[in-house]
Amino acid sequence: MPATPPPPLFRRVPPEAWVALAWCVAAAYPAVLLGATAQRHQGAALHHGAAVHGGLAFTLADTAVAFLGAALVRRLPVLSVALLLVATWTETDGWSGNAQVPPGSLLAVDVALFLITAARPRRSSRGAFALVMAFLVLHIGLVHGDTVGIFTGTHIGSADGAALLALVAWLAGRSVRQNREHAETLSSRAAAEAVTAERLRIAREMHDTVAHSIGIVALQAGAARRVIDRRPERAKQALGEIESAGRETLAALRRMLVVLREAEGEPSATAPQGLGDLDRLAETTTAAGVRVVVRREGTPGPLPPEIDLSAFRIIQESVTNVVRHAQVRDCRVTVHRTAGELTVEVTDRGRGHGTAPGSGFGLAGLRERVALLHGEFEAGPRPDGGFRVAARLPVPTEVTA
Repeated sequence: MPATPPPPLFRRVPPEAWVALAWCVAAAYPAVLLGATAQRHQGAALHHGAAVHGGLAFTLADTAVAFLGAALVRRLPVLSVALLLVATWTETDGWSGNAQVPPGSLLAVDVALFLITAARPRRSSRGAFALVMAFLVLHIGLVHGDTVGIFTGTHIGSADGAALLALVAWLAGRSVRQNREHAETLSSRAAAEAVTAERLRIAREMHDTVAHSIGIVALQAGAARRVIDRRPERAKQALGEIESAGRETLAALRRMLVVLREAEGEPSATAPQGLGDLDRLAETTTAAGVRVVVRREGTPGPLPPEIDLSAFRIIQESVTNVVRHAQVRDCRVTVHRTAGELTVEVTDRGRGHGTAPGSGFGLAGLRERVALLHGEFEAGPRPDGGFRVAARLPVPTEVTA
């Protein structure tokens, strides 16, 4: 069994680590900015040195608060955003009093907002987004000073840039959530369709297995009832055939239950039926009163299990219909194998199956089987009398080679 590929980096790193990393990047920026400013303005070096010293003290305290908020991003998302906002506000105020929070300092808040919107319930996402917007609105009203940090040019203001980035983070998280929900919906639908297909397959197997045996049992029981007084030995033989057919049906049902119950990936202890059982099918049907003549043409070779089983089921269902509806003493089965194709044909000279071509669950199931294998299926009365069922199944070239 192939190894499961590792998840992408984004999924391997926990959300708490992403938020903490974003805070470290945002918190380091003011120190670098003010340090460079101090070197350019040597006359104000002492003033900037004091600011840097005070800013570092605020940064250490705010980092502890921010890391606590990062740790709560999955368990208490709204509280996590609140702690990150408090840490960002006090950290900015520590570097430069009476300054608006720059957009770059809100990097950890934006990352947390994105992760919460992408992975947490909608209620938490909306609450976190509303909290960020309320903070920015109140901040603009209370603080009218200059900005410190990035996105402070004349084209875009500090609060405007922060609100824009928060909106982008929220929309990006919402897009990720919608894509994931859509993928989950498609996966659930595919699983439901797979379950339905498996139920149909089991129904076909049950029909093909039981219908044939019940047809044989009914035919033999009718024969035994007619001759039980005049030819008791013939009635005894018919009862033996009924017993054999019943045992074979029980064995087939048991094999099917074993296959359904076995764990995924475990090999089956019983081999499924295929064209190798065709002679036994012919013997059973002949003993029931309808002689089956089997004719094999072409070059024999291995077949994929699904094609081998489907070809056998097509013949089995067709022979069952002959026994139940055709009222003839014999029928002919032809199996023709060529490079890349397997053709099976069942013909009789009876009065037909009593149904229109393609009607009934049996023929409909056969048509569906052949369609799933990308083959061609034909069923209908013959011009010279009788009924004909034929199927052409493509065989992969790697099997025929």
